[in-house]
Amino acid sequence: MDLHDLQPQPGSQHRRRRIGRGISAGQGASGGFGMRGQKSRSGRPTRPGFEGGQNPLYRRVPKLHGFPVVNPKIYTVINVGQLADWDGAQPITLEALRAAGWVKQPPGALKILGKGEIDRPITVVAAAFSASARTKIEAAGGTCQALTAPAP
Repeated sequence: MDLHDLQPQPGSQHRRRRIGRGISAGQGASGGFGMRGQKSRSGRPTRPGFEGGQNPLYRRVPKLHGFPVVNPKIYTVINVGQLADWDGAQPITLEALRAAGWVKQPPGALKILGKGEIDRPITVVAAAFSASARTKIEAAGGTCQALTAPAP
């Protein structure tokens, strides 16, 4: 059997019914569209969501732009360039930054971002580090210690 030998089963295909060809043709006159009204006119179906001129549902309801994050991670952020001015020898932690008055943001775990430069070794204990911040601190001879569970 080849592809050109394939044929449909006998009786499985029927002619298309040609409606609207006169009153004796079975579906003549109105052609299955009933008597009068919007649904019997040419250019029929109305667009999806059309409600006869009433303000449609998709315009009445408020639009939902995206979805809220259920459990967002809230971080207190500080940049590497700001840590270059840290004068203490103790490790940089969220509590030490709050005590020094460097951080006044709402409570959240400490995250170090990579903006700025640093030229001396420091020890930073934080919940998260950006990749550029980690490379800059370690290139200057410092260490990055990540907390296992972010502090609230």
